[in-house]
Amino acid sequence: MIELLDTRPDINVQETEYKRLLGYPDHYQLDGRALELVNWARQWYAQNGRPWIYARPTETLDISNGRLRISGVDFSSSSVRLQLLRAKAHMAMLTVVSAGQECEQYSRQLWLEGRPDEYFFLEVYGSAVVEHLIATTGWRFCDWAEQNGMAVLPHYSPGYSGWDISDQKKLWELIRQKANPAPPVEIQVLDTGMLNPRKSLLAVFGVTKQVNRVRNLAELIPCESCSLQSCQYRRTPYKRFLNQLEDVSRLQTHADEHLNGKSVNGSVLAQNAKYSVSTHALRIWSVERLQLETLEDRSVTARFRYEGTTCSNMGRRLEFEYRLKLASAEKGFKIVEMSCLPASGDTGHAYMCQYLSNAELLEHAIANEKPLLERPLNEVLSWERPFSPAGCYCDSASRQHKWGLVLEVVHFALSQKIIVQKDKFKT
Repeated sequence: MIELLDTRPDINVQETEYKRLLGYPDHYQLDGRALELVNWARQWYAQNGRPWIYARPTETLDISNGRLRISGVDFSSSSVRLQLLRAKAHMAMLTVVSAGQECEQYSRQLWLEGRPDEYFFLEVYGSAVVEHLIATTGWRFCDWAEQNGMAVLPHYSPGYSGWDISDQKKLWELIRQKANPAPPVEIQVLDTGMLNPRKSLLAVFGVTKQVNRVRNLAELIPCESCSLQSCQYRRTPYKRFLNQLEDVSRLQTHADEHLNGKSVNGSVLAQNAKYSVSTHALRIWSVERLQLETLEDRSVTARFRYEGTTCSNMGRRLEFEYRLKLASAEKGFKIVEMSCLPASGDTGHAYMCQYLSNAELLEHAIANEKPLLERPLNEVLSWERPFSPAGCYCDSASRQHKWGLVLEVVHFALSQKIIVQKDKFKT
C-alpha cells in the first residue's frame, strides 16, 4: 500500500456517535436547543474545520526476541507487540488523524465570550470528528487488505493500556521523517505526551496475512471499536464506549421543596446566580451526578461523581469522587470538609501523564487542594479561577476548574432545591 494523504476526508459524523459523546441515550430524540446546537456545530465545522489524515506503511517490523521495532525504531509496548505477535503481523500502517486546530481555538473563544453551550457542543464535535476519522481510516485499510488477502488489526496508540505515553514523540518523529508528501500540519508533542493540535491521534494498525487467526481471535478484530455500522467488512458488532464524563446526560429535570424529606433553607444562597456554565447543564448534573443528604444538625453532605478522560490520544476514561460537608444554612453553608479521590474501581487515573511521571506527587496535589475551605458556598460565584476544561488532573488549573464545577453544581442544587437521589452511588 502506498502512502495516504487526505486533506479533505469525509467528516459525516454519525448522529449516534455524536449523541453518545454528548451523553444522550440512544433512543433520545434531539429537539429544541439541543438540536439547534448539534446542527450549528456540524455546520460551523463543515465551513471552518481543516481535518486531515496521513498514513504510511512500515518499512520493517521486528517483533522477535521480545522486542518491538518499527522501521528501525524501538518502542516499549508489550501490549502492541503481543497483539502483532498473536496475529503474526508482517507490517503496520503508521497513522495520524487530526480535526485541525480551528475547532479547539474557536471553542476556547466561545468559552471566553460566555457561550458555554456552544463551546461544549463544538468541543465534543471535534472529538467526534477524530473518532470518525480513525474509524474511516481503518475502513480504508480493511478495504485494501481484503482485496489483497490480508486483515487489519485494531489500532493502538501511545497512552493506551500497555503503551507508555512517552512513546508518542518517537512515533510522530518516525511518521514525519519518512513522510512523502509531508502532512499538512506539524504536530507538536508536548513533554507530557499531549498533542497539539489536541484533537489529533497517532495510531498503529497492524496488518497480517494470517486472516484466519484474526477471524478466530475476537481481540484481534477491529470491528468492536469501529462505529461504521454499515461496513461490508464487519465481522462482529460494535461495542459502544462508556459515556464521557463532563457530558450532557439524560435530559430530565426534577424540582421540589424538600431534600431527603427535610426542608432546606436556600435563602442564604444567591438566587438567579451567574454561573460559569449554563444552568441547563447544572440542572442535569445535579440530577445525574450529585448526592445530597441533610443531617440532624442541618448540615449538608454532598458527593459528586466526576467522569472525564485523560487528555492524550482521545483519552482513557476516569472517575473521581468529590465529597463535601457544609454547615447549615443558618451558618451560610460554610464549607467545612472537602476531598477529591479516584472513585472506587477507577483505573483511568493511572494513565494521566503526570501520574505516569510522578504518581505520588500528583496524588498529594489532588488530595490536598481544597479551594474555598472554611468559606461560604456563595463565594464560588466570585471565585476567579483559571480556564482549563481539560478532562485530566495533571495541572493545578484543570483541578481548580473541576472544583469550580462541583461547587457550582452543589450551589445550584441547594439554591434551586433540586431533589437528588440519596443512594446514587456507593463507596
